[in-house]
Amino acid sequence: MAIDHVSVGVTNVQRAKAFYDAILAPLGMTPVYPVEINGQLVGVGYGVDNKPSFWIQLPINGQQASMGNGVHIAFRSETRAGVDAFYLAALDQGGIEDGKPGLRTEYHPDYYGAFVRDPDGNKIEAVSHAHE
Repeated sequence: MAIDHVSVGVTNVQRAKAFYDAILAPLGMTPVYPVEINGQLVGVGYGVDNKPSFWIQLPINGQQASMGNGVHIAFRSETRAGVDAFYLAALDQGGIEDGKPGLRTEYHPDYYGAFVRDPDGNKIEAVSHAHE
């Protein structure tokens, strides 16, 4: 079974969109599906080839967005340079460093990742499994 999509709740869609536009571009993902209700942007789907696989959105129940302890989302990069660009874009957009780019050989010899927190505190990662 494959994962169809993942969503994270955000408190400010415009701020989150600027953040994710910048950090997902180096990984080849773009905003492909904006959702507006009554003229207000309430969500954005990101993906490749017009297929959204990652979403940011205001919580549907109207409650405050919050993150889960121990939950994180990892985006795949074809190269280590893409991981580095993701990390730098995240910091430039106000993200918080939560694990600098580097090898994590405890996972496997070519696991190269970087971890950041988005403006709402969600833990996100970019990872490359390529041997370089």
